[in-house]
Amino acid sequence: MSTLTLDFARIDGTMLAAVGGKAANLGELTGAGLPVPPGFCVTTEAYRRVAAGIPLDRVREALLGVEIPADIADEIRSRYAELGADAPVAVRSSATAEDLPFASFAGQQDTFLNVVGADAVLDAVRRCWASLWTDRAYAYRESNGIDHNAVELAAVVQLMVDAEVAGVLFTANPVTGRRREAVIDANAGLGETVVSGSVNPDHFVVDTATGAILQRRLGDKKIAVRSVAGGGTREVEVDGSEPCLSDQQIRELAALGDRVERHYGSPQDTEWAIDADGRLWLTQARPITTLFPVPDSPSNDGRGRRAYICVSVAQGLYRPITPMGLASFRLIASGGRRMFRLPVTDALAGPAFFSDAGQRVYGDVTAVMRSRLGRAVVPRIFDVMEARSAAAMRSLFDDPDMALRPGAFPAALRIVKLMLRMGFPFRLIEAMIRPAAAERRLDGVGKRLLATTTLSGEHDSRTRLEHVIRAMPEIPTMLPKALPVPLAGFIMLAFARRLLGSGAGLETVLRGLPHNVTTEMDLELWHVATRLRAHTDLFTTSGPAELSARYRAGTLPAEVQLALQGFLARYGHRAVAEIDLGMPRWADDPTHILGVLANYLRLDDPDAAPDAQFARGSAEAEAMIRSLSGKAGGVRGRLVRFALRRTRRLAGLRETPKFFLIQTLAEVRRQLQHVGADLAAADRLACADDVFFLTLKECREALAGKDFREVVAARHESYDRELHRRKVPQMLLSDGTDPEAIAPPPADGALVGTAASTGHITGIARVVLDPVGAHLEPGEILVAPSTDPGWTPLFLTAGGLVMEMGGANSHGAVVAREYGIPAVVGVPNATQRIATGDEITVDGAAGTVSLR
Repeated sequence: MSTLTLDFARIDGTMLAAVGGKAANLGELTGAGLPVPPGFCVTTEAYRRVAAGIPLDRVREALLGVEIPADIADEIRSRYAELGADAPVAVRSSATAEDLPFASFAGQQDTFLNVVGADAVLDAVRRCWASLWTDRAYAYRESNGIDHNAVELAAVVQLMVDAEVAGVLFTANPVTGRRREAVIDANAGLGETVVSGSVNPDHFVVDTATGAILQRRLGDKKIAVRSVAGGGTREVEVDGSEPCLSDQQIRELAALGDRVERHYGSPQDTEWAIDADGRLWLTQARPITTLFPVPDSPSNDGRGRRAYICVSVAQGLYRPITPMGLASFRLIASGGRRMFRLPVTDALAGPAFFSDAGQRVYGDVTAVMRSRLGRAVVPRIFDVMEARSAAAMRSLFDDPDMALRPGAFPAALRIVKLMLRMGFPFRLIEAMIRPAAAERRLDGVGKRLLATTTLSGEHDSRTRLEHVIRAMPEIPTMLPKALPVPLAGFIMLAFARRLLGSGAGLETVLRGLPHNVTTEMDLELWHVATRLRAHTDLFTTSGPAELSARYRAGTLPAEVQLALQGFLARYGHRAVAEIDLGMPRWADDPTHILGVLANYLRLDDPDAAPDAQFARGSAEAEAMIRSLSGKAGGVRGRLVRFALRRTRRLAGLRETPKFFLIQTLAEVRRQLQHVGADLAAADRLACADDVFFLTLKECREALAGKDFREVVAARHESYDRELHRRKVPQMLLSDGTDPEAIAPPPADGALVGTAASTGHITGIARVVLDPVGAHLEPGEILVAPSTDPGWTPLFLTAGGLVMEMGGANSHGAVVAREYGIPAVVGVPNATQRIATGDEITVDGAAGTVSLR
């Protein structure tokens, strides 16, 4: 039996390596009884034989001129003859890296339509092979991290549908993300005009469940592509004033798409054609690769769509989270539920409101949206920490699925009882009256929490793992004890604003705040840089990775080695994306810190030095307090001065609870690294750090003897793919809808966000997606998707800040204000609309960013 060609009927979805993605899908669809035009596939075996030994730098030219071996050519001729004498066919490329769940490769290889005659078919197959090596296909593989040497190409030869109408159908809305909503684009003639974008097609949106046509937009459809007798195609002018599909055909298409999606179990991007007899054909199907996954939450009550908010993005973490990081969030969330004296069925699984999607943390906020109290309180909290999420929440207030329902009072009562039980009001009052005592109490909270998770001495891995599982649910108990202290500072700020009748000047009061552990860390790193000025050449001639390797080997100059050791002894538990338990700490890998030091050593203007700027900010804040209290005068003035002094004393402690959390996670990570080392030694993991690609439950199974090496390898691949995702919805509905995607767009060219730190600067933009190894020249404007404390060392030399996420009180905004750099946060798609090297103007008061 020949393996050079295969009929569609002999192909299924498991044969990717032999037939490529397109042919595998066509065979799968044929086997499912769907209306696919018959055809066959020239397998990758034929390609391998023809391409063997050709160097990559000349493979395209060689394949275009290759003589196809006689046995392969004869096989193709024989198969083609079975389709009919001189049958018109489509010859289409089918690469092994194509139509994959994570990369469609749509249009990257070539297709040839209305090919007639055996010789023409052979030539088309040859050109398909060569198209695997076009510049666009090569670049696409590069961007998706696919090995060029591992990719092969098959060719599909399929009977042509002489289409009266053709186009594409998505079984989920690719713009809004909504599932079960078919989107159809159609034009007269062959579907090439729709796929290539050469016309404005008719556009229809259909509710798949009901068949209701939700949207109908007619395109101009001025041209169509038609088959030519004897082979080839031509463009013809057409009258596009009438719709090219009837309502019945639109519903039939939606129903066909639904059959395809049900077969695959996931949304599909399909191509279709309707012939002169009105028969509907399916010519291609592949996964829709751009959709964000839908949260799989057990909290669905069957009462309409549910709403989720991305907790990790709200914390400045845009990247995916490791499986162990997600597992830790589930366990901590279970601890939070127990803190409210609510039952937890399975602590490792987490409470019902917890979910994850796209390897990010999502929380179910449906109950909040359906509660009058929730609507009044929660969006206001997000206004200051993640403003775009707040806007997305408010956009859903009129959604029928989020209609107000009774039941908020019990939840509010539980919160009040917890606050009273934890002494929240007492701690709040104590902070206002006796701030020094409150600070000592706060420090004690952190020490007790760290002691809870610390396990000293020698222990076996089972003991370490069970200790971690017992200790992590205690983390949430810190919050009611720690939050009152910084909250008292912001209450005092609000009190001063009320006394003054205006917020003018109050932002200046927040500059150079003392007791902010993140600011203190950044300034300490700056002081390390000033001590290492004599070693500037070392940092300019060696990259951060090389310096990191030398530090770990202990071969840096003694002064550099000791300075880094001192810094990491105090702050080595911190990291970029530090709330993810699976992320290496700076003590594990100081590459990022060494890159930041190299940036700092480029700054040679004493007036622009971060410590000088911080000192100026502190002086300006004190001067503003005197000015505001003087203007208020009398008793009011004294109250203003007292309130603002308390604000400066306490508000900087805002970062302290997060600091305690990260200290605790670092200790948990240390325990799990011991577990990972034992599992690697037992050949159940490839290396010790692979433990962070397991869950806590799986760690138990691994210690009991299960080999997880293959599971972890697959998770590494999935995680690496998620690192390339550029759009993460702040809010997501259970049907996949991204509320921000259906909001009206801003005015053309407007980059509008939330004012975060006043000031006005025009400068060169530097877009940074990952701070590790980032090069930021002094004075450049940092443009980032989001930031957490691990990013903030970059702020010291930045001239301004623009973030896609965040609110007026997010980490990035707070630190930007303290350093006195203009900042605008919550700017949609900033990292895509701004390019490195662009000259931009940041207006931190108006909340706008202008491109010049």
